[in-house]
Amino acid sequence: MSAPVLPFEIRSPRLADFAFGSRQHRSAAELPEPGSGAEMWWRAVALGGTGHYAAARIALRRLRASTNDPVLLSLAASTEGSFRRQLGWHARAAHDDGHAAALVLPRLPGASAPEQRCPELVDPTGPARHRRSGLLDGVDTEGVAGAGAEYLPPIDSGAVGFYRVPDLVDAAADALIGLAADALGTGRLALATRLLDRCDGLLDAALPSGSTGAGTVRGRAGSAGIDRSRTFVRLHWVRAETALAGGRADEALAAAEIALAWAERTPSIRHRVKSRLLVAAAAGVAGDTGRAAGLAALVEEQCRESGLVPLRWACAMLRTGLPASGAEPAAEHAHAAADAEACRALISRRGGRFRGSGR
Repeated sequence: MSAPVLPFEIRSPRLADFAFGSRQHRSAAELPEPGSGAEMWWRAVALGGTGHYAAARIALRRLRASTNDPVLLSLAASTEGSFRRQLGWHARAAHDDGHAAALVLPRLPGASAPEQRCPELVDPTGPARHRRSGLLDGVDTEGVAGAGAEYLPPIDSGAVGFYRVPDLVDAAADALIGLAADALGTGRLALATRLLDRCDGLLDAALPSGSTGAGTVRGRAGSAGIDRSRTFVRLHWVRAETALAGGRADEALAAAEIALAWAERTPSIRHRVKSRLLVAAAAGVAGDTGRAAGLAALVEEQCRESGLVPLRWACAMLRTGLPASGAEPAAEHAHAAADAEACRALISRRGGRFRGSGR
């Protein structure tokens, strides 16, 4: 006998704010108890963001045991994949993300097509759906909206997209973006790009009728349709990472700038911090090491303030590779390396096992 589907109403907006807002927590005990399936997912996301992986996995197990809703089950699988990926287990994460995709892609309109059933069957020879003219040209090198500012949402409009319960399109996009990041982590850059293009196509197909061109950007994450700011930011994170891995620093910086410009208009401190971290990484590779170091210092401070230990670890790893700006470069690098090791140890105590740790 299958478990009943839990209701989708938001009984505790605070859990959404812990996951995708500015509320801070240092332990699982500080979070409210969930009253619905969506709240169980928010709880898991919040715990994963601060590196409480064991507690986050418990929340996901509770979610899976309490619902048969394909969207929630897909979100649980892709979130599990995200946790594995953060710890370096990209191949294992691909199994989670593949399961997440299988739960929702066949339920999308027009899912009879082979590429809908299996996201890896995207035509590699088809035209890229990532339109630079509509997506990249509106953000300047300082991460502030430029000539395309009319296609960015109003300040704080992203709260709607971050706090609402995800739908079928959100879950499918999470799975595709996760699969792309998994492919990237295992060296399959072409597959990662195809999966991101597939996600682009999914978002286009979900637009209200009549949305075209640059207005498509607004329709995806702005007021013209359902707010998908969270998906839009995550898509450009992996765009930036894929470009970095391919040695295309300028393209990576442009994609990271877009993610940051959108994240700045949302309530999620975690998405803002990670976007800044990606801009720092891309700027460093592009040769602007001064900007990279400045952003990395800001990210470190914000991670400490908000308890974002996984991002603090990633930032410390970045800082070990940046040219030191102070009078004692060896000491600066040693401090960054020590911080990375401290974060790694804390994450391990909280249930996160890094790939290659030997434990």
